[in-house]
Amino acid sequence: MAASLDGEDGHRPDYPPKTPPPPKKPVEPPRPEGAAPGPVLVRARLVARIANRRAANWMLENAPWTPGKAGRHVIGKLAEWGYRLDSDREANITAVTALLARAALTDGGRRISLHLADQDHQALILVLSHQSGHAPEGEDLLREVTALGVVSCGTDTDQEDGGRRRWALTDLGG
Repeated sequence: MAASLDGEDGHRPDYPPKTPPPPKKPVEPPRPEGAAPGPVLVRARLVARIANRRAANWMLENAPWTPGKAGRHVIGKLAEWGYRLDSDREANITAVTALLARAALTDGGRRISLHLADQDHQALILVLSHQSGHAPEGEDLLREVTALGVVSCGTDTDQEDGGRRRWALTDLGG
């Protein structure tokens, strides 16, 4: 019996067989000869590390309402954690947060991050701008924040990323 070119079902296979198309982009770019495998760090970012205490953080956009929103976030979280603040203390904490946020927004980035931590009836309010400002930080901000009754405050700049940290430590009462 002669063998037929058609398969048993009468369908002739395609010649040459179809192969899948190549991937659209390589999974990983080719490495230089002798390079070690693993991720490559492109750019370090300014980060906050708060450990061994309760903490909360929010990403906020660069908008005119952001300082007020930041103050409401902080007061709301402190109330959630069980702190009962009198109206003067609440107003001062809201004002401190708004000042720090407003200063961070002047650096010109698209967003800022607000961090809050508490320990021993004190709250740390930290605002990161993720963008370096055009001018060095003046002493006026620290004077204004200090006038609102904080325990300590300060600013610093990350030399690699150029972002700024502004922080205040305030007493929440016993």
